Amino acid sequence: MSEEKQNSQQSSTQRVYQEIRSDILTIRRVPGERLKIDSIKEELGTGASPIREALSLLTSDQLVDRLDQRGFRVAKTSRSQFLEILELRCNLETLALRRCLATQCKDWENELVLAHHHMNRSNIRNDGQFEFNHKKFHMALLSACQSPILIRFCDQLYDLNIRYRHLARQTKEYSQRDIDAEHLAIFNAAIRHDADTACARLTEHYQKTGDFLALMID
Repeated sequence: MSEEKQNSQQSSTQRVYQEIRSDILTIRRVPGERLKIDSIKEELGTGASPIREALSLLTSDQLVDRLDQRGFRVAKTSRSQFLEILELRCNLETLALRRCLATQCKDWENELVLAHHHMNRSNIRNDGQFEFNHKKFHMALLSACQSPILIRFCDQLYDLNIRYRHLARQTKEYSQRDIDAEHLAIFNAAIRHDADTACARLTEHYQKTGDFLALMID
């Protein structure tokens, strides 16, 4: 295979990967849904090979299940998986946040202020950038922990949690949450380098999503 053709196939695989991944995370492709290659070919206007490669990547991400001799499906959600993700996020992110706050890093503060500003602005404008900026804010909180492995785990857990947050949004009560106030409380405590309060507010922020999911997921 020529280098140009190989690059083109890699580009197609990445495009398909990003589109299917986005659909899974935002519940446009529902948990347990069969992922039929012929249907996706028609939908995305691409060949079978990039689709298979993209689905294999998504299997590694734990967002797609490979069925023996029967293709692929969107990974199912479960209460037990959510609770595991929640416990790990609370434990690992508070560990990372405490490390950040102990560094007294000015660059970290500047990055966090900017990330918080961009997140709030995109939420007010409702311009489709909120999800991107929301993750930027949460990862900025942890960015000075000086542990690349810890950051990578936190990043992966964030992505696994996105589907559950979108499921929680389907409840009527979820709209009553003041998400901006929750983020502001975390931000203010972090900027003050108040580790106990910052970690408590972050943990409460995550646990509230669990409260809305309690009656939705078996």
